[in-house]
Amino acid sequence: QVQLVESGGGLVQAGGSLRVSCAASGRTFSSYSMGWFRQAPGKEREFVAGINWGGGRTHYVDSVKGRFTISRDNAKNTVYLQMNSLKPEDTAVYYCAASRRLWVGTLRTDYDYWGQGTQVTVSS
Repeated sequence: QVQLVESGGGLVQAGGSLRVSCAASGRTFSSYSMGWFRQAPGKEREFVAGINWGGGRTHYVDSVKGRFTISRDNAKNTVYLQMNSLKPEDTAVYYCAASRRLWVGTLRTDYDYWGQGTQVTVSS
């Protein structure tokens, strides 16, 4: 069992930066692939970025490539999403998720545990 708690969301102007974090409980954090998803009002939850257990492999949705960076610190049981050059269309609730799979999944069904989400709002 893994419990995930996101933090770091907030309000930022377009062009600004924000870092959201996800703290995981449990001693086996390093064995999970981790992902960030987001859900805007009236839209489906979508994959944003993922990282494998060791941090050597990452994957991003095209709309955030070059702007967002996912990273993890297994010693701190934490995964991060650094978001730069934010746009109003990045406004959403951002969710952290953990997967027992060895690869970086992009589907909601690839992930086994979810956090409660943190709101990110980008003003124009």
